[in-house]
Amino acid sequence: MSRLVKEFAKGLWDELPPFRVLLGLCPTLAVTSTAENGFGMGMAVVFVLTMSNLIISSIRKIIPAKVRIACFIVITASLVVAVELLMQAYTYPLYQRLGIFVPLIVVNCLILGRAEAFASKNGVALSIADALGMGIGFTLSLTFLGAIREVLGNGTIFGTHIMWSSFEPATLMVKAPGAFVALGVILAGMNAFNRYMSRRKGETPPEVMNSTCASCGACGGIDNLKGK
Repeated sequence: MSRLVKEFAKGLWDELPPFRVLLGLCPTLAVTSTAENGFGMGMAVVFVLTMSNLIISSIRKIIPAKVRIACFIVITASLVVAVELLMQAYTYPLYQRLGIFVPLIVVNCLILGRAEAFASKNGVALSIADALGMGIGFTLSLTFLGAIREVLGNGTIFGTHIMWSSFEPATLMVKAPGAFVALGVILAGMNAFNRYMSRRKGETPPEVMNSTCASCGACGGIDNLKGK
């Protein structure tokens, strides 16, 4: 049980996909002009990531190593088609706003990264815990980023006006440059918080993992990059 909790919890902070390991940045930057868009994209990724991890972990021993990536893509693509059809049927306005980024979930490096680095090497229960943790962390990140941009750029959150009548929206925040500005501020804040907590505990400040792809572990992790 402790291992399940550990695998689930890592995606909520230590390996938070878009902010800690910088995975899945295309939808993170492109669709988070509102909190609703971020939440909708996050939930689509949760479904695809959880189901792909479950399926890949279940059949990992019969997937030939030479074609494993192709198999992962086929599984993911099938699940993305299912998500597209469900969104078209029940949340069509949201589907229209997310646009091309729904089918592009197929090549989201978060999905393929977890399949290669975790689901193909671990059992079903651990793979589901890993997927749920990463997926929920991804959803919370996109929703948080979208909420910041929506509040500053429109004065609303989830479409509800919350700012005072004289508030002047910073329209830059709901455009492409605003995504980079908000992401940079969040990354700086998280790194500063981690260093503060480390100094408070008398520990050596942790390395900034979001500066490389090292923390995903698919190629041996940061230790491999250091030559250890």
